[in-house]
Amino acid sequence: MSDLLTVDDLAGMLSIGRDWIYAEVRAGRIPHVRLGRYVRFRRDAIEEWLLTAERGRIAAPTKRPRVAGTTGGMAHEENAS
Repeated sequence: MSDLLTVDDLAGMLSIGRDWIYAEVRAGRIPHVRLGRYVRFRRDAIEEWLLTAERGRIAAPTKRPRVAGTTGGMAHEENAS
């Protein structure tokens, strides 16, 4: 069995923040193992995931299309008549 990494271990290994890792876990975009309330990462699975990302085979997160004429928040209908 390969090593299990904590969020802190993985953050250090990838030189990124813990918040990003937790967001990827919630979105299901990074291989992880949930042990009760704990999240762990198999080193072998992360290394394979990185190779796949390097080859460009991991889909980029999708963004909601912006509504024309808005600045990002919720679109409001004005003068709906």
